[in-house]
Amino acid sequence: MQEQTIIAQVKAGDAEGFGVLYDAYFEKIYSYLFYRIRDKGITEDLVSTTFFKAISGLSGFDERKGNFSAWLYRIARNSLYDHFRTQKITSSIEAAEAVTDGSDVEAAAIGREFSEKARKLLELLTPVQREIVTMRVWDDMSYKEIAAITGRSEASCKVGFHRAMAKLKEVAPLAILLLIFFCTISS
Repeated sequence: MQEQTIIAQVKAGDAEGFGVLYDAYFEKIYSYLFYRIRDKGITEDLVSTTFFKAISGLSGFDERKGNFSAWLYRIARNSLYDHFRTQKITSSIEAAEAVTDGSDVEAAAIGREFSEKARKLLELLTPVQREIVTMRVWDDMSYKEIAAITGRSEASCKVGFHRAMAKLKEVAPLAILLLIFFCTISS
């Protein structure tokens, strides 16, 4: 069934239809939030908040203004920002660390080292560039998706990404490889 049809049914009162949307987006939204928080409990709370806000506000969703996916990611992004504001945390990247179950101490140490280097590299970028790079590399989003979520134009996202990459290449020629490697092992 098409997403637009499901949304129309949910707006008409079919609460079970929202379960289909929840199932389709749960893992994506969970991953998006987890890679920025790195705390399972807080991530679960934020995912719940995101979907609660989505079901509560679905009547106001207008598919002519954008797609459901971008709308849901904006809700998740705003929930994340609200969390950081209330926790007085300045950057979601600062919260990112390698996750380990403790079984491989050497791998955990390497993961922390890469995490710290990637964090320092990302700190060289503006907050906007950092967000675009993170969504593009870490979340594997298209420029179109990034634009829809951030409210910027697709061209602005492309330029922001390329300027960020040029800045990182200028500072550290291997920075791009390190950043991509870190994002790959973190996912």
